Amino acid sequence: MSIFGDIMSAIFGRSAKAETPAAGTQGPATPAASPAAPPSAATPSAPSAPAAAPAAPVDVAAVLDALAKKNKQKLNWRKSIVDLMKLLDLDSSQAARKKLADELHYTGDTKDSAKMNVWLHKQVMIKLAENGGKVPDDLKH
Repeated sequence: MSIFGDIMSAIFGRSAKAETPAAGTQGPATPAASPAAPPSAATPSAPSAPAAAPAAPVDVAAVLDALAKKNKQKLNWRKSIVDLMKLLDLDSSQAARKKLADELHYTGDTKDSAKMNVWLHKQVMIKLAENGGKVPDDLKH
């Protein structure tokens, strides 16, 4: 799995556990979107496809704030990609961040880790929002 995929799973997975009934009902509906389904079945599943994500957007800040409260370390996930990854129990090494930068198509100099880290944090927040996360605007700019 990709590093960004791990980030999404860590955030959305925790939220999905809180919304187990909704996730449980929508899980079986996804096979209907398979290419083998007849056209009449594909039409009703089209609205279900976006609903495969939680019915309400996942409040990313609330999930991460709750994790931060439980964490012994004072992690500034709102500003630091390293702290965000640590909070999610993910590898936050420079090598992992370079791999994440590659996944997200970073075109800058990966040797300038400070600049790359700022870009990564912003892009992760933008991508979380694009994938069903409710992310405060100040974290996307």
